[in-house]
Amino acid sequence: MQPFLLSLVQLLMRPTRIPGACLLIVLLGTAPAHAAVTALVGGTVVDVDSGEALRDAVVLVDGERIAAIGASGEVDVPTDADVIDVAGQWLVPGLMNMHVHLGLILPGKMAAELAGETDAALALRMAAAAREILQAGVTTIRTPGDSRHAELALDRSIRKGESHGPRIHAAGESLVITAGHGSEPGVRYADGPYELIKAAREQISLGAKWVKILISGGIATDGGAIAEALMTPEEINAVVDAAHRFGVKVAAHSGSSAATSVAVDAGVDSIEHGYTLDREVLRKMHKAGTWLVPTIVVSQPATAPFFERIGSPQWYLDRRDSVGKLHWEALKTAIEEDVNIALGTDQLPHEPNDGTTATVREAEYYVEAGMTPLEALRAATIEPARMLGADDEVGSLAVGKYADIVAVGADPLADIGALRTISFVMKGGTVYRDDGAR
Repeated sequence: MQPFLLSLVQLLMRPTRIPGACLLIVLLGTAPAHAAVTALVGGTVVDVDSGEALRDAVVLVDGERIAAIGASGEVDVPTDADVIDVAGQWLVPGLMNMHVHLGLILPGKMAAELAGETDAALALRMAAAAREILQAGVTTIRTPGDSRHAELALDRSIRKGESHGPRIHAAGESLVITAGHGSEPGVRYADGPYELIKAAREQISLGAKWVKILISGGIATDGGAIAEALMTPEEINAVVDAAHRFGVKVAAHSGSSAATSVAVDAGVDSIEHGYTLDREVLRKMHKAGTWLVPTIVVSQPATAPFFERIGSPQWYLDRRDSVGKLHWEALKTAIEEDVNIALGTDQLPHEPNDGTTATVREAEYYVEAGMTPLEALRAATIEPARMLGADDEVGSLAVGKYADIVAVGADPLADIGALRTISFVMKGGTVYRDDGAR
């Protein structure tokens, strides 16, 4: 295909607003000197740091980043700017979900249907999920362990502009021990400090920015009891030391207080799930600054229809139900003890749950467990950014940060359920969804 036609096809396929002047320049075969300037006008900007709201605001976006935020009349809007009217909408940062498996396969009908999935089919399934995630208002995710490194390839494709999806902070494949969570019967995995160090370095060499270890049992496999510490202290310490030497963070799947206590002492950066964590270990996490990614949505009654829809077997449902009440108490206690909490779902962020998405339902659960709406909104935005070490780029609406912006139809500071009304999604200055566009 000729360069001119290729540029035109790429332009027409890109879901963004392009002013007529810029379109004419591209059609003539000359790239514009500067990216389009976009002005979001008339909306209410929510400051997740202060909890304040600026009404009748203007957000000026130049290229990928926010150039100015101010009250109407205080920000000069260029005459050639693409103006988007968001009057009556509340503008919040793009949502973030810190526990996403793009290649998720759960026991039962889902596993049967995806048996023998090829690498190519997996990559396409992940890419389709990434597009849906972005449409749901989630602009940044972390993938704490996925399949065959397809998410690393997808991340590169998204960053190059070849694919559409959220920003991805990937952990590569999880580090599994023989007979532990995520293992298959009769298969030998990485065991002992040295084998696990080598496995961690392999993920890092492939581009992982996190390393995921499975230190207790879990719900989705019967590899060890959920509340038992399965990985040894020597193994946990070895992986954390190896990863941190490369500036890579470590996430630990854990439903065990005993395993979590060891992990916190070792310097693990985040604990995933925390199904049965007690107050003592949660206080320890608070003191150490260790993050908790609750994924409460997977164990609570309101999300049972999801598991029915995917045909989960009875043993899986029983295992899930057995930890539901303990998981809920652990979350409530973590909130009481002021543990650092970053939202994560362990379901695809856009998965339908209880009349909304898994991401929004997770945030609602946080309020039901004791957070204020602002705290829950922060857990879905600036707190994950802090956990990732990316809060200078994303997580709040501020000059110089990426223009990752979501519009909702009600005040989320009054009711976190306002996140159910997402109607506009911008990531890096590109509009991927605008329900009000004509």
